[in-house]
Amino acid sequence: MDMLWSGWGDPAKATPLPDTVTGLLRELLGVKPDGTAPVELEQIRVPESPLTADARRLLEDAVGGAAHVRTDAGTRIRHTRGKSTPDLLRIRGGDVTDLPAAVVLPGDHDEVLAVLRACVGQGLAAVPFGGGTSVVGGLAPERPEKGPRPFVALDLRRMDRLLALDPVSRTATLQPGLRAPHAEALLAEHGFTLGHFPQSYEWATIGGFAAARSSGQASAGYGRFDEMVLGLTLATPEGTLETGRAPRSAAGPDLRQLVLGSEGAFGVITSVTVRLRPLPRTRVYEGWRFASFEQGATALRRLAQDGPRPTVLRLSDETETLIGLAQPDAIGAAGAPEPAGCQAIAGYEGTAEDVAHRRERAAAVLRECGGTLLGEEPGERWAHGRYSAPYLRDALLDVGAFAETLETAAFWSRVPELYAAVRDALTAALTEAGTPPLVMCHISHVYENGASLYFTVVSAQGEDPVAHWAPAKRAANEAILAAGGTISHHHGVGTDHRDWYVREAGPLGVEALQAVKQRLDPAGLLNPGVLLPLTPPR
Repeated sequence: MDMLWSGWGDPAKATPLPDTVTGLLRELLGVKPDGTAPVELEQIRVPESPLTADARRLLEDAVGGAAHVRTDAGTRIRHTRGKSTPDLLRIRGGDVTDLPAAVVLPGDHDEVLAVLRACVGQGLAAVPFGGGTSVVGGLAPERPEKGPRPFVALDLRRMDRLLALDPVSRTATLQPGLRAPHAEALLAEHGFTLGHFPQSYEWATIGGFAAARSSGQASAGYGRFDEMVLGLTLATPEGTLETGRAPRSAAGPDLRQLVLGSEGAFGVITSVTVRLRPLPRTRVYEGWRFASFEQGATALRRLAQDGPRPTVLRLSDETETLIGLAQPDAIGAAGAPEPAGCQAIAGYEGTAEDVAHRRERAAAVLRECGGTLLGEEPGERWAHGRYSAPYLRDALLDVGAFAETLETAAFWSRVPELYAAVRDALTAALTEAGTPPLVMCHISHVYENGASLYFTVVSAQGEDPVAHWAPAKRAANEAILAAGGTISHHHGVGTDHRDWYVREAGPLGVEALQAVKQRLDPAGLLNPGVLLPLTPPR
């Protein structure tokens, strides 16, 4: 099944907002539900593909036939941009300026190499496409000043197999187009799990997780995806790069780290070897309440630093708790609780004995830090609705509200300053634009030395919602760097964060990466302008 072209996920799972929520949006934020429905797919005017006959023939030869090179309007529209709110607003309005010339579906590593060679020969750019879930402009290459460069979307869905599984070493080698639920099902047949469950879980792919340094909601227990990766294979216009032959090595710099987070700018990931964990026999999720965000953050830091660490650990601030975004599928539901303070979710997965032991010891720490146990009902409700927030975003767009997210991370000592700086920057910029927002935040991932902050912003759309968001996004990015945060914790860089990533990495660091790209992709065909600027910084 393809994802909804004008929104998120499976249309059958989308639900409209309750009237109570729509009324609240009108009263609090001045939301006006007018003209927000997407245009009909058939009404979008799609230009003819600029693919030449020679280019089509070479691409068809590369992937084993015409069936795997598609230029029809519907397929090209579904591969236009990603799923950020600006992306959706543009496509809902019929804007297809970032339309690929063709969608090419290679079936294995050698076919990817052949596609890249064909692109070099025909002057085509190439954008790897997994689940299409990027929210940072990772699927729309920059348009150079001298004019747009035709590009093909390399849809990796045919590369969806479990290539190898080593139960002794507890490793598996997976192809990049494998969607996360399918990967989990294949691993479960052997008694294992990857343990990677980001909000995009239902649609994102193994290759996308690696390319964007994804982090799942159970990262406190299972780790980030880049910590799970033991080896990678990369197809580049200059050949094949193989990385990782042992769990750890002192044989020079780790080339895996060069590929992880590279977002298709250096090559196309064609296989990923990952560590595995046994399937948990017991899962328990529970809710806790703290009087303040500061108090709750202290409790999370205690567990992250001194243990015992739950598998899932997250904390909503006062606003997010009040609105009920901690359980997005329950917003506006009759009988929903009246929360106060800040809600935390602690989840435990493993053997029954391990879960009981960690849960008891963690509860003692949470109580000592001022937490009140709410029981399993809030935790189970969170687990049930953990992938629902993107559908909620679409429902907000439908009624005339603007909703977007952004995230960052910092060391614990800087988290309070970062939290205040980003919240204030968003509030000031959108208020000045005449659309005062509701800004919510939660700690989404914790580490011994710091944490990630995940912000959700809701406001009225204004006359031009894309233009009204741009200065607010810039203000938030500036606030992140000024407060000592990283420009992205798990969403990636794309084109949306690229200019701030350049500042974070520094001129010499970016020039070093440009040199790597020049060696692996001398024609500059791979995801142009994504991650790295088209021209080196000065």
